[in-house]
Amino acid sequence: MSTVALDAAALETLVSAAVAAPSIHNSQPWHFKLRPETSTLEVRAVGERKLPQTDPRGQALYVSVGAAVFNLRVAARHLGWAPEVRMLPDPAEPDLLAAVELDRPALVTLPSTAELYGAIWHRHTIRTPFTGPPVPAVVLADLVAAARAEETTLDIPGPEETERLLHLTAEAERTNTTDIGRRIESRAWIQEPGGPPLGIPRRALGPQDAAGHLPMRDFSAIDPADHLPPAAFETHPCIAVLATHQDRPVDWLRAGLALQHVLLVATVHQVRASMLHQALEWPHERWATRDPSQGPGCVQMILRLGYGPEGAPTPRLPLTDSIDEDETEHL
Repeated sequence: MSTVALDAAALETLVSAAVAAPSIHNSQPWHFKLRPETSTLEVRAVGERKLPQTDPRGQALYVSVGAAVFNLRVAARHLGWAPEVRMLPDPAEPDLLAAVELDRPALVTLPSTAELYGAIWHRHTIRTPFTGPPVPAVVLADLVAAARAEETTLDIPGPEETERLLHLTAEAERTNTTDIGRRIESRAWIQEPGGPPLGIPRRALGPQDAAGHLPMRDFSAIDPADHLPPAAFETHPCIAVLATHQDRPVDWLRAGLALQHVLLVATVHQVRASMLHQALEWPHERWATRDPSQGPGCVQMILRLGYGPEGAPTPRLPLTDSIDEDETEHL
């Protein structure tokens, strides 16, 4: 198959796909630099977009960047490359989280590439109730397989374990709303009209569950007068738990790759997702999210899955703010 040239247009396509990935509080903590001499696109963390209160270890930042790297990998295959991803390639550069080599053309076209690439532009986080039927077992099996392809696990817990995880999430959400540092930080990531396209617009926050069963993130950041009326969420939510075998920075990146793979496969099946991350933001609750019956593992994300509207995208920074163009002027 033919491969497009690694020129400015291809670079724009690659980075446009990458930045469409989800990130905690839409912080977009990534930056890209092309090394033309090696046909390598470096992906770096933007430290000033880390959330020191919510994410003191940087786990969520790494997951966010990992999700962007997965989109980048899909876009590269769509353009005809066989990308090689090296995670944490240089210990001397801790902000260099991944390097994607684009020097080899793909020998075959994977059947799923076109579907996953198309799903990049339709995947949006949903914070509203799901209204459709339960997600079929065959679809859930595809999501489990997507996580496995990235060397992670995705567990679909039964009703009792689901209730336990929702209880832990609710406890963490209550702590978030009473912790002064968390409230201030959350408020800072609510996007104000006319401000930079970082953070979450008020229109994307979503309502709270009228029954108090599903602990949706409130952000503790908007005035009560601006709250949406509570809504009836699904009585029996479908929860999925993404875990890695260990809990190192490279595992957080791998979890980001797996998260985005799962989300894109879900989007192909028209399944929507929202993320219940609150319990992973407090050490005690995060440890408690582990299900001993599933063996050792470190939970990296809890997803809520279902059918509903596609949702609207949250804003992204201009590509010129995400690409280091010093080395691309001659492309």
